[in-house]
This record gives sequence, structure tokens and C-alpha cells, in this order.
Amino acid sequence: MEYNTTRPDLIISEYGRNIQKMAEYIVQVEDRERRTRMAHALVNIMAMMHPDTRDTVDLKHKLWDHLYIMCDFKLDVDAAFPPPSQQDLYTKPDRIGYPQEEIELRPYGKLIHKIIKEVSKMDDSPEREVLIKNIANHLKKSYLNWNRDSVNDELIAEHLELLSNGKLKLSEDMHLSHTNEILGRNRPSNNRSKKLQSGRQQNNPNNPNSSNSASSNANNRQQGSGSNSQGGRKDFRGRKRP
Repeated sequence: MEYNTTRPDLIISEYGRNIQKMAEYIVQVEDRERRTRMAHALVNIMAMMHPDTRDTVDLKHKLWDHLYIMCDFKLDVDAAFPPPSQQDLYTKPDRIGYPQEEIELRPYGKLIHKIIKEVSKMDDSPEREVLIKNIANHLKKSYLNWNRDSVNDELIAEHLELLSNGKLKLSEDMHLSHTNEILGRNRPSNNRSKKLQSGRQQNNPNNPNSSNSASSNANNRQQGSGSNSQGGRKDFRGRKRP
């Protein structure tokens, strides 16, 4: 008995060992015309194994590349696509450098630093004061995302002054949004509580709609009992009971 531990590793495991054995057998066929027919048939079998990728634009090209790879680039047939370059296949791409920027108070993010930098260049105006207040409220909201406890406006003012290098300051008469208000906006709505409230309204005796529905249900029960009294009770065979 042959175990997988004694077999060679699968080159592309998604096709299985039988497909790989077929590919290895095609390479050993001496007749080029017969080898080409078998390669085209094997590509069609590989396509049927993954019907979810049938609508892919370059599906055939991808399958032929996989067949060349499973054959260790030794397959010589009249294919619709040329074999891929072995050098390009095993060459690692260049490393993409991650942008590193030294910013103060990273939890606030990089975009708010850019906004503060642009607002710092503005002249004193009512629009600038509104932008400063909006930036401070955003800092407070971002702070509460990391720390659910209450935060005072003095701390937000210190952070704003630190991020702007002392160019943006909150005025004494400027009040930010309350902590409970910000947390209420961030809290997701509870659909279950809404359903419970709607159910209580329907069952409320002071609700006129609930009284109408209750009376209609009572009328339906009376009509059903009347029909049973006229027709009489019946057993499971349909015969009238005495």
C-alpha cells in the first residue's frame, strides 16, 4: 500500500494527486499530436473541477499556466498560451515600504493632524473658531472610543494645543459636546427594545388599536363556537358525537 508520506509533494494541491499524475504521464507521451490532445482534455477537466471560476476572463490562461507548473515546465505541446517564465514565477516581488510618520498622540490618527495643520494657517475669523470647536469635538469623540470613562474639556484643550504646537486654543466661553451625548451617538440602536415597545403598545388596554384587535379576536371565537354547536362535535372519523 502506498501512503501519502512516501509520495512526492503536490505541486498545486487544489487539483489533487490524480490530476498531477495525469500531467506527469502526458509529459512522458512521445507522440506530440497525442500529447497535445491529452493536454487539452486535461485542461478541460481542471476547469470542471472549479465551476465557480468558469466566468473568469483569463481562466484558460490560468489553467494552462498551472498545467505547465505541474509538469515542471517540461510540457511541449501546441497550447493556446505560451508557458510562463520560470524565473518570473519564483522571483519574489520588491518589498513595499510602510510609511512611517512621527505624529503626536497616535490614537487620534494621521488625518486629524493634517486638518489641524491646515486650520492653523488660517487667519482669525468666525469660521476658524467653528472649525476649532469641531476639531475639539472630534478629538473628544476619538478619545471616548479608546477610553469609555468621562473626559473633561481641559484635557481635550491640552491635546489640541499640543497637536497644533500652541496655535489652536479653545476660548473660555466655548463648550464642547457632553460625554453622554457623544456616547449616545456611538451606541448602536437596539432593535429588540423597539420590538418590545411595539408589542407593549399593542397589548396596552388604553390603546384603541389593541381593543379593536381584541374584540375582533373575540368575535372570531364566538363564530367558531357557534359553528361547532350547530354542526355538533365530530370524532376523528367524521361521525357526530352524541
